[in-house]
Amino acid sequence: MRTIGLTGGIASGKSTVSAILAEQGATVLDADQLGHRSYDPGTPAFDAVVAAFGSAIVATDGTIDRAKLGAQVFADSGGLKKLTDIVWPAIRVLAHTELQRLAQQGIDVSVLEAAVMIEAGWQDLVDEVWVVSVPTDIARQRLMARNGLSVEDADSRIAAQIGDAEREIEADVVIDTDCSLEQVRERVLQAWIAFGERASATG
Repeated sequence: MRTIGLTGGIASGKSTVSAILAEQGATVLDADQLGHRSYDPGTPAFDAVVAAFGSAIVATDGTIDRAKLGAQVFADSGGLKKLTDIVWPAIRVLAHTELQRLAQQGIDVSVLEAAVMIEAGWQDLVDEVWVVSVPTDIARQRLMARNGLSVEDADSRIAAQIGDAEREIEADVVIDTDCSLEQVRERVLQAWIAFGERASATG
């Protein structure tokens, strides 16, 4: 099985690109969904998150209340790093396990979609890193339209992540989405065909 690591900043178009890859037959794993599972009750990460942020974040059903957790994380200047130090390794374990399962099922191509792939250092889980890139002004416009954010709130979310220049240093493929959906599709399909050719050339 060959695995594409798909990453990019907020509002870059990762979901659009992963959907197009799925249409071509790739099986997509979403690291956000794995993230939700990573601190389910009974897991080591659950215990670590509660120990780090307090029992007040536990909801009446025994799960972690993500809204309360978020409030605690951002109330502490070091809270985000404290959380990611717990959760990122747990997500990595889940991603590795899921990728192994897909390989055993005979899947030809998988896609691990992860916004934090570079920051978390997960490049070794995949065969190629594909970066979805978009200029900051377009990401800002998309965020404001999609989430109803102010300019300031959109910019703060964008600034909270690493920039595309840092991602592209690690990239095998860069897909720019500063264009129409039809053009994005064409760019993804070209990248997909080239990916298949590289896979064939390397056996």
